[in-house]
Amino acid sequence: MKLAYAELLIAYETVYTVNNAEIAQKLGLSEHRACTESDFMRIALFTETFLPKVDGIVTRLRHTIEHLQSSGDEVLVICPDGGISEYKGAQIYGVSGFPLPLYPELKMALPRPAIGYILEQFQPDIIHVVNPAVLGLAGIFYSKILDIPLVASYHTHLPQYLQHYGLGMLEGLLWELLKAGHNQAALNLCTSTAMMEELTTHGIERVNLWQRGVDTETFHPRLASYQMRSRLSQNHPDRPLLLYVGRLSAEKEIERIKPILEAIPEARLALVGDGPHRQALEKHFANTNTHFVGYLVGQELASAFASADAFIFPSRTETLGLVLLEAMAAGCPVVAARSGGIPDIVSDGVNGYLFDLDAGDGGAIAATIRLLEMKQERETIRQNARREAERWGWAAATRQLQDYYQKVIYSELPKAA
Repeated sequence: MKLAYAELLIAYETVYTVNNAEIAQKLGLSEHRACTESDFMRIALFTETFLPKVDGIVTRLRHTIEHLQSSGDEVLVICPDGGISEYKGAQIYGVSGFPLPLYPELKMALPRPAIGYILEQFQPDIIHVVNPAVLGLAGIFYSKILDIPLVASYHTHLPQYLQHYGLGMLEGLLWELLKAGHNQAALNLCTSTAMMEELTTHGIERVNLWQRGVDTETFHPRLASYQMRSRLSQNHPDRPLLLYVGRLSAEKEIERIKPILEAIPEARLALVGDGPHRQALEKHFANTNTHFVGYLVGQELASAFASADAFIFPSRTETLGLVLLEAMAAGCPVVAARSGGIPDIVSDGVNGYLFDLDAGDGGAIAATIRLLEMKQERETIRQNARREAERWGWAAATRQLQDYYQKVIYSELPKAA
């Protein structure tokens, strides 16, 4: 197959009107094999982010791939090159890319003709495109020319990110691009009811819910540790300990935690994670009781959650907020913005507290003070949070996804539009 990248994009643009079989023939690609109901599935997963990056999307994909593989399905992951070729038995095809100027932790990997050969060898029964943006275009393209059923999923609320990077004027255009891409799929999955409503409002069709998941074995209250508490508080373990875990990026609005810290002078704040906004945050939180911890993973991360008094999460751009479920599984009370997919997880006053950022900082400050001062109520919140998290295992979330795949493959849902 000799198809330059520019020609690939042209082919993608014309795929709506040109006969798919004719294009496939010109590219030298054969039709995909038929899948029968007795077969395990072969799933080609396109994603704009994967290991070694650490974020909520990668966490969900890791657990999903592990459960798909262990149940007998085969997964091919096509992603920006991260130096790995296999994960839990799944084949990883890394595509070279370059760092994004505004977000160097993320790589932009451009579609290339070799992807077609990889798909021809793998013979997928279904293509799943995660957050279709750049590399995901290749997934959409090949799903159409090879007549492979297509599923897409929405995990990053990009239109809301734009305003945090001075690009708010492009929001309307971005929604049109998202609509054009997602509406090629037979099914579009979201991780919260709020995002389902948002996508439907903006003209994206065939939307359904992909339920939340969390590792309740790794994240557990038993991992609370005096040593971890001392580490996070910089040797002040007896002080109230506030925690944030996640990317240090502009759209997370981490600056909004500072008024809470100033209202509780004895409190300590631990920021776990890293990202392009770290230097600005270090200046913003200068001369406060704030510790920039860097990345923690595995049991160290679980121990950090379990050892803190409150998890503070001011972000308004969350499609779900997986990190909230991890905090709740570890028994860490959550104080979070009432926005996006967060109210799907946190019931105000039952398993955490919600506040309205549009009303200023008062709500977040009052909720945090109440949580710290009401010891019995805080313990009840901890127990309720753990019970809520226990309802959402990765095995059940993956079984639901497999059911969606099978419905699309066996024509219970329409194929790509």
